[in-house]
Amino acid sequence: MRIGVITFPGSLDDVDAARAVRLAGGEPVALWHADHDLRGVDAVVLPGGFSYGDYLRAGAIAARSPLMQDVVAAANGGLPVLGICNGFQVLCEAGLLPGALTRNSHLHFRNRDQVLAVERADTAWTQDYETGQRIVIPVKNGEGRYVAADADLDRLEGEGRVVFRYEGGNPNGSSRDIAGVTSENGRVVGLMPHPEHAIEDLTGPSTDGLGFFTSVLKAVVNA
Repeated sequence: MRIGVITFPGSLDDVDAARAVRLAGGEPVALWHADHDLRGVDAVVLPGGFSYGDYLRAGAIAARSPLMQDVVAAANGGLPVLGICNGFQVLCEAGLLPGALTRNSHLHFRNRDQVLAVERADTAWTQDYETGQRIVIPVKNGEGRYVAADADLDRLEGEGRVVFRYEGGNPNGSSRDIAGVTSENGRVVGLMPHPEHAIEDLTGPSTDGLGFFTSVLKAVVNA
């Protein structure tokens, strides 16, 4: 399976995401933000970093890049898309996911290993987990506070579209401890923590993040 990893100006974790795809058994495909070419990939990862220096709003400029026009169209057609940290911000700015990511409530950059509770184990990116499972994934952000109008939050809860919640302390003040959400069809997922940094015992706090990438390979095969 060919999994595209987009590089924007300011991306930091594109190489890490590509490595995670490779360790899961997929073929990472480098995608450039200025191209109008998804190169026939089966899924797309928007990696973490600071696209365009977080000018205007984090992810706002990247969301309007040429390639994101193709990503939005393909995602609306069912292509699995994962947004990690800055990638989550881009997905919200592009309208593929609801809500927004704002400055952490304590106004400090937060970098730590974080416990997440899995609330949805049936999306394209989480089917190798179990509902209720606790996983440990690094979090590192300064603008990771997930916010939305109360009505939108109620709708997300009612539709079961909260994928992950923070446990053991909310690192950024996100509404209702939300760490990640999904689209209505479960094909697009965004989260602030970094699963690509939890794929090997040597470098991560766990290997819990690898399940994101093995999940999407199965989702593509079974689509």
